[in-house]
Amino acid sequence: MVQKSISFKALYVTMTVIMTPLTHKANKLYKNIQLLWFYRELLWNLAHREITQRYKQSVLGYAWVVLNPLFQLITMNFVFSVVLKVDSLGVPFIIFLSVALLPWNLFVLSLTSSTSALVGNSSLITKIYFPREILVYATIIAKLVDFFYSCIVLVFFFIIFKTNITIHILWVPLILLIQVIFTMGLSLILAALNLFYRDIQYLLSLVLTMWMYLTPIMYPVEMLPERYRFLFALNPMAVIINAFRQVMLSGAGPNLNSLSIALAISVGVFIVGFLFFKKLEGEFADYV
Repeated sequence: MVQKSISFKALYVTMTVIMTPLTHKANKLYKNIQLLWFYRELLWNLAHREITQRYKQSVLGYAWVVLNPLFQLITMNFVFSVVLKVDSLGVPFIIFLSVALLPWNLFVLSLTSSTSALVGNSSLITKIYFPREILVYATIIAKLVDFFYSCIVLVFFFIIFKTNITIHILWVPLILLIQVIFTMGLSLILAALNLFYRDIQYLLSLVLTMWMYLTPIMYPVEMLPERYRFLFALNPMAVIINAFRQVMLSGAGPNLNSLSIALAISVGVFIVGFLFFKKLEGEFADYV
């Protein structure tokens, strides 16, 4: 009985040691969510400012949100479909490309803009208090609005090529949510680091270029040799891009095992990014 009592006591102490910091971090996360809700009006105002000011002085205005991906798709379609003759799994290559490239552009533009969000709003950071992560979230919301407008191009191609839509397209919001969670986590890390080390924004451009070619955007995942398929499983964006193609073009549901792994990685990256951002937040005003 004495040994059992000691064992239970040791187990209780061990679980307390493990759970106490986790509970503290969970409470901290919950309090910050409440704070974010309190500042929700500021979030929408910053997002609206980001949306309206970007093309304020241009002649075509917000039409560039549609024209940029359109000409990008036409050019890449010619190179990869006509010149290189990449297989598109039985669908028009420009649709095969659109379904992948538009979400990828959302990912890239969100990361690159969010990385400079703190540096670009230095006057706000030094003058008033608010949760600094709002600057990152507002940037991503603005890019999401751009993404929805750019999807007009995809709808246009779907109509032109009479592409069939199945009920599996209802998976798209969930897949997009996983991508946004992953993007927010990375953006928080990069925005904080870029404030201390300005080389981050230049390094990011190089990394994203390499990342794009390692993600099946211009080619189907089936082209990857079997021995390199593990790289696909470790790349959340590869899983997400492939999931978009599966539900929109293949008339089937996504690979739930791969998507579950991508969701777990995305949530993990967001939690790490959020805690990392909040840990450094107190020093931001000294470095802007």
